[in-house]
Amino acid sequence: MKDECKCGGSCLDSTDPRFEELKKYIDSLGATTGITMPVLQEAQRLFNYLPLEVLKFVSEQIHVPVAELYGVATFYSQFSIAPKGKHQIGVCLGTACYVRGSQKVLDKLCSELKIEVGGTTPDGRFTLEATRCLGCCGLAPVMMIDGQVYGKLEDPSVIPDILKKYE
Repeated sequence: MKDECKCGGSCLDSTDPRFEELKKYIDSLGATTGITMPVLQEAQRLFNYLPLEVLKFVSEQIHVPVAELYGVATFYSQFSIAPKGKHQIGVCLGTACYVRGSQKVLDKLCSELKIEVGGTTPDGRFTLEATRCLGCCGLAPVMMIDGQVYGKLEDPSVIPDILKKYE
């Protein structure tokens, strides 16, 4: 039986094909300076987050210290150093959505998914985030799942049916 790693079994190893894909991307850039952001963006796209194993790999490839990469990854909200769910849910808490009941939408999602805002379901299916304006004020209150907008959610009882589409 394979020993389980300390991170709960999600550790990556050098045989993961995404590392080779990331290396090809880095090599395609051809530059040696100013590539930190695009490389981290590609790594985030490939791995869905930036675990230490990925930051170490990037560090070796672009010759930037891991500490510096970690600083970038934790400074910019587009990056995550924690695993994210397969489906990203964002609930707008901008003014228009908030006054029309987006807090009830957020509360219903927390209840249905049994997670807090910023959390990921134990099965890795969903990550729930509170966001600012999604630019859909006329549809308030609004949530977005993987880029798909769901508006006019005044009645949060429809949330379970929406979530079922992503099972």
